[in-house]
Amino acid sequence: MMFRAQKSLLPKAAAAAAALSLVLTGCGSSPEAGSDGPVTLRFSWWGSDVRHKMTEKLIEAFEAENPNINIEGEYGDWSGYWDKLATQVASQDAPDIIQMDAAYLGEYSERGALLELKDVDLSKFDQPVADSGKVDGKQYAVTSGVNAMVVMANPALVSASGVALPDDKTWTWDDLDSTAAAITKASGEKVWGSGQVNSDAAANLWFRQHGKSLFTSDGKLGFEESDLAEWYEYQARMRDSKAVPPASVITEDATASIDQQGLSTGKFAMNMYWSNQLGALSKASGQDLEIRRPPSVEGKASEAQQFYKSSMFWSASSRTKHPAEAQKFIDFVTNNATAGEIGLADRGIPANSDIRAAVVSKLTPADAKTARFIDEISSELGDAAPVPPAGGSAAVEALTRYSLEVHFDRLSPQDAAKKAMDEAKSALL
Repeated sequence: MMFRAQKSLLPKAAAAAAALSLVLTGCGSSPEAGSDGPVTLRFSWWGSDVRHKMTEKLIEAFEAENPNINIEGEYGDWSGYWDKLATQVASQDAPDIIQMDAAYLGEYSERGALLELKDVDLSKFDQPVADSGKVDGKQYAVTSGVNAMVVMANPALVSASGVALPDDKTWTWDDLDSTAAAITKASGEKVWGSGQVNSDAAANLWFRQHGKSLFTSDGKLGFEESDLAEWYEYQARMRDSKAVPPASVITEDATASIDQQGLSTGKFAMNMYWSNQLGALSKASGQDLEIRRPPSVEGKASEAQQFYKSSMFWSASSRTKHPAEAQKFIDFVTNNATAGEIGLADRGIPANSDIRAAVVSKLTPADAKTARFIDEISSELGDAAPVPPAGGSAAVEALTRYSLEVHFDRLSPQDAAKKAMDEAKSALL
């Protein structure tokens, strides 16, 4: 997914969410221990038809190795998944195994709906990746695959501009601004040096490099109003230098389909994305796009506080009657070589480093390039980004919306920061 503000993810589930909040506080029944007899587990996930068929193959492979465990699949698309899950959890009928998203992990775990996963082997995970599934120090989720924050560049457009891109291990935010502005100028404003750089993911990186964070581990904002004002001031500089397009173009690009976004249509020479978008963007643009590290404050990749974002997670219901078997399935899809060859990069580049190395030769060229980049930056990672708290999506939406007010030049960075902080704090209450 592109770096952009997430819209509220629960608008259609208000009633279910209300019921959820009443019931979850009473979750945590005493699950039964593992059984020697036949066991049936329900497993829910969202995704495309391709993912559905691939997941059915994963289930078949698991059942072949575990003939006493039967997995019943429950799947659909993203739009209806969370409404259904909220209703199931509220009625104490949750699936045993749940494909989970970071936007919901904090809320479900804090209310007792998820099982602590003590028996899943995470020894082949980078520590920040393992920690990304923790809430209050407990492992409520296991990363299915990882993405990283990157700058993607169209080498043909960059070359045509005559502007050289700085070394991505040493470039700064100021370098990004000046380089993108030079590309815009060289093209006569027919190509913009960069697309939007105002997303919550980019802001989180900026905050981390300044010793702060988007959220804290106890569910609060991890930065002050003055920090946000500095971030908005950087947005204003990029606006004034014409490193990025006008606010109206940024707004349109954020809601466009991926094949109509500026990097795909040749309107942007660079843009910030999650690394898993490389294949789709390369195909849409017809270019072999480059992956580059995002900039840092000091021009040192080792101090850039880069982080892996979980594409999605595996979780289990706290009410499952078969916690051992549920964890056995999660361990299988996480650490089994056969499962790795079936899943490849569908749910992100494998988080298990051994599985990642084993499947890289079987990945598409774009996914293989992404996997190599993921490995390359593993020594540059900062701490895991805390799980977003309940209300986090509304807080993020406010931060990004007010950044656009700065780009439209309707509010000063300081006034925008004050208004955004007020809204974001209210969203987290």
